[in-house]
Amino acid sequence: MESQTKLCFASDYMEGAHPAIIERLVQTNMEQTAGYGTDEYCERARTLIRNICKSPKAAVHFLVGGTQTNATVIDALLHQYEGVIAAQTGHVAVHEAGAIEFGGHKVLPIVCDKGKITAAAVTQYLQDFYADGNYEHMVHPGMVYISQPTEYGTLYSKQEITALSEVCRAYHIPLYVDGARLAYALACKENDVTLADLAALCDAFYIGGTKCGALFGEAVVIPDPQRSPHFFTIMKQHGALLAKGRLLGIQFETLFTDDLYLRIGETAIHAADTIRAFLTEHGYEQYFVAPTNQIFIVLDNTRYAELSQKISFSFWEKKDDAHTVVRIATDWATTDENVEKLLKALA
Repeated sequence: MESQTKLCFASDYMEGAHPAIIERLVQTNMEQTAGYGTDEYCERARTLIRNICKSPKAAVHFLVGGTQTNATVIDALLHQYEGVIAAQTGHVAVHEAGAIEFGGHKVLPIVCDKGKITAAAVTQYLQDFYADGNYEHMVHPGMVYISQPTEYGTLYSKQEITALSEVCRAYHIPLYVDGARLAYALACKENDVTLADLAALCDAFYIGGTKCGALFGEAVVIPDPQRSPHFFTIMKQHGALLAKGRLLGIQFETLFTDDLYLRIGETAIHAADTIRAFLTEHGYEQYFVAPTNQIFIVLDNTRYAELSQKISFSFWEKKDDAHTVVRIATDWATTDENVEKLLKALA
């Protein structure tokens, strides 16, 4: 068991939920509602999400967690002989224990830069695939997956997503965006992509709740419901249909009341900016600098062992035999007090 005396910056879902969500769950606890997301709370949450996405006809579905969501959406949008193009560092390619392959679809990784793939790289992959005379014997590239922010905390610009969307539409394959940490992108001053932009440019995306203030839950948005007209049934097949669906609806209704979701990431960004400035001032090597809530630091192995006794952070990768890359993550509940304690430990 992790020592409770350690400072905890290991991930962005270490706390329970935003107090407003807990309050609403308590207030509604003894109500009796219809199941499987057909209750009034889910309907109100769907309306709020459609409105902010400026997508009045969108299908909105609530699932429990990110891996479950990716596996369900990707299976729903692909034919049985198709795979999904993703960055070689993409969550579906690395940290989901082969969930996509387990579901019968291959992940087709391509080269990326700091977690981001380009329209040019996707175009080249597709051109090369169809230029191969044996392509009918191969797994067909059936969709493109990206994360916003990426697994390295970097952001796609509206121009970059537009370019990817254009490629996907030219080849008649869907573009899907994993928004596990979407609130931290929306709160970032460098971001120029809105929820309405995602609805206009993507064939499916999800609005992350688990890492962004919810107790659990993700909201899948499919702007054109005909992209997957039986998504509800596919959720059931994947064990992704929560009987007490109102527990998800209440959370997303709360997150999208008074624009809470658009603001909830600001604390994390402020804390991360403070930490990044300190690291620069004190000569720490950052693996690279990203603008959102994830910070990647290069430590020599001795320093890594020393700090591991004081700080709970994530091992990311070995840079070389003498250095380790670790990740520090802030979140919606990070306090100034804990940031100060972290900086003191790092100093």
